[in-house]
Amino acid sequence: MIDMTRTEGSKLLFEGAHEAAVPAALQALRFSIAVYGLSSVELVPAYLVLGEASIGLGRLSQAEEYLSQARWTVLKTPDCDAAIKSKMYRICGLLQAAKGNFGEALKNYANDIYHAALVSGPKHVKTSGGYFHMANVFFRKGQTETAHNIYSEVVNIWSEMLKSVVKLEEPQPESTLTSFVDKPVEEGEILDEAQEAEAIQMLHAIYDLQQNNSKYGAANMVMLLHTLALLHTHLLGYLKAQEFIQDALTCAQENELAIDLSEVENLKNFIAAKA
Repeated sequence: MIDMTRTEGSKLLFEGAHEAAVPAALQALRFSIAVYGLSSVELVPAYLVLGEASIGLGRLSQAEEYLSQARWTVLKTPDCDAAIKSKMYRICGLLQAAKGNFGEALKNYANDIYHAALVSGPKHVKTSGGYFHMANVFFRKGQTETAHNIYSEVVNIWSEMLKSVVKLEEPQPESTLTSFVDKPVEEGEILDEAQEAEAIQMLHAIYDLQQNNSKYGAANMVMLLHTLALLHTHLLGYLKAQEFIQDALTCAQENELAIDLSEVENLKNFIAAKA
């Protein structure tokens, strides 16, 4: 129940529903207190969701209170999990960015990335959020080239993950076919609802920012469009996926890019069979 309410709160945050995320986070906090007591590090994820929701609602003083409680709990927990520290630094970065303290925000995002990488590696979707928010700060500071490079890294991370999730169907001999329930699911191939909402939020934000920006580069745009097509294929939104994959091919052709488009073509054919 705790995990379910935490995930729901995080999903609502990625969807921009900050007000709606508050009841789910408060419920998660109540459940956590009932199970673990008032001083457990298990309360921190709920404090962080409440802090992020408060930032989204413009209630920065309230966000500071939640984050102070989270920081204090983490500080007095020597063996605190790096994933919790990563999330804490990310939300602290959001607060500093909202205040216009870009230097402090970048320091927090660097700590976020460091701790996320300890758990999942530097090129995992769980680390990509730190890169994304760091790029946003550089963009707001006017350091657009740095921002574009980091955005491209975010897209590349999600591209690799989604290619492992979206398995394009290939003909198989009948004797090798097994039922879906008999196939083992490899660890790391499943995205939960919060991660799906995070992918939608990040990738579409980058697309909205870069779609008319020639400095982003045509090759980067093809990868972004391909990744968005993969995302919507995973979400079973085949018509939207079809639009993005066609835009990827058009972009490559119009800019006469000398790049391998076989993966794009394969995805186009797969989507066409589904749409």
